[in-house]
Amino acid sequence: MNLHRLLLQRQAANNPLRVGLIGAGKFGSMYLAQARVTPGIHLVAIADLSAARAREACARTGWPAEALDAPTFARAARGGTTHICEDAMALIESPLVDIVIDATGSPSAGIAHVLACCAHRKHIVMVNVEADALAGPLLARKAEQAGIVYSLAYGDQPALICEQVDWARAAGFEVVAAGKGTKYLPGYHQSTPDTVWGHYGFTPEMVAQGDFNAQMFNSFLDGTKSAIEMAAVANATGLTPASSGLLFPACGVDDLARLLKPCAEGGQLDHAGQVEVISSVERDGRPVFRDLRWGVYVTFRAAGNADRAYVERCFKEYGIVTDPSGRYAAMYKPSHLIGLELGISVASVGLRREATGAATGWRGDVVATAKRDLEAGETLDGEGGYTVYGKLMPAAESLAAGGLPIGLAHHVRLVKPVAAGQPVGWADVDIDATALAVRVRREMEVAFA
Repeated sequence: MNLHRLLLQRQAANNPLRVGLIGAGKFGSMYLAQARVTPGIHLVAIADLSAARAREACARTGWPAEALDAPTFARAARGGTTHICEDAMALIESPLVDIVIDATGSPSAGIAHVLACCAHRKHIVMVNVEADALAGPLLARKAEQAGIVYSLAYGDQPALICEQVDWARAAGFEVVAAGKGTKYLPGYHQSTPDTVWGHYGFTPEMVAQGDFNAQMFNSFLDGTKSAIEMAAVANATGLTPASSGLLFPACGVDDLARLLKPCAEGGQLDHAGQVEVISSVERDGRPVFRDLRWGVYVTFRAAGNADRAYVERCFKEYGIVTDPSGRYAAMYKPSHLIGLELGISVASVGLRREATGAATGWRGDVVATAKRDLEAGETLDGEGGYTVYGKLMPAAESLAAGGLPIGLAHHVRLVKPVAAGQPVGWADVDIDATALAVRVRREMEVAFA
């Protein structure tokens, strides 16, 4: 409740939080729009593979050119301006940066950045949920051992879900389910960058006028991004996936408490304490009434040793929407502001040394799954591509099956055929075992087995 007050104090003391941003894409640009006007923050540096792209992002979000004229980290720190470079490791190594934001979206880059932050004692905010789903439990452990804060990014749905779970538990409730909304139909799992725009309802003219990345958009549509985000939530909260993966029940906000409870209680969950994504459309394509496509939710009930009758009576007295039994209730946030809210994580990490969500164990994993019959010799193209989508699995089941994580299913060649709908295994691909991301993932499998 006091982050703004603490930021004002840092500004008054001329001691701002010194931040470095890696990646000036959409999420990074949204943070840029807010960082310039947030008190107590000095964005010392921006690193991107293209310095020109970083400058364009700054210009697009209202930064004056004179704010970007620092030729070095030192000049930026002295003058209160921002240095732009193409060397992410130089940003992490600079003693003039205290908090690093990874907004790259690359699992391999994210892992390298976290390890560098551990070595140089820099807190890190991971917009890069792809890296977190691949190796977050081990990365968070290494960060703790290094004495730094590793945090999921507020504004992205996983951190917002973690916040709701924490709210419910801190208030003494038992969390039954938590997750987010999306637009889902079973056929979307086979969507490719060639078919994605039709599913979104975008015309060729709309696509031509915008800055749209077909593979990135398709990763949201084909279920991969939902699986990645729910793995991050499971690993951070202790909630677990259903054995069959995400169910994507069609559900509006008024039915959360009725549907997001265990099947044994008349709901649609595999078990209490489950991560789940709900669909904004019915299976026949009709829109769900009062859908939660852009938001997050938590369903809960009175804890087992509470006076349940009293709590349930309070639900009724204060207008809480419950299931018919009155036992299950829900709260939700209808939307999220993505990078525009990222400053909450920066402030929480820098002022309180508190993460806005971080893995505490390995409970959920995302396994590459064939979109169609794949032949030996084909090359996988990762999330949102033509060959595989990511399916959420309990981590123990993924480990037992030898599943290939979606975060490593990029530019690797199949050595065995894989039938449509089947998981791809480590044994099915020719992969470079010496690559950093592969070594870290394998280390995590051993550490958390």
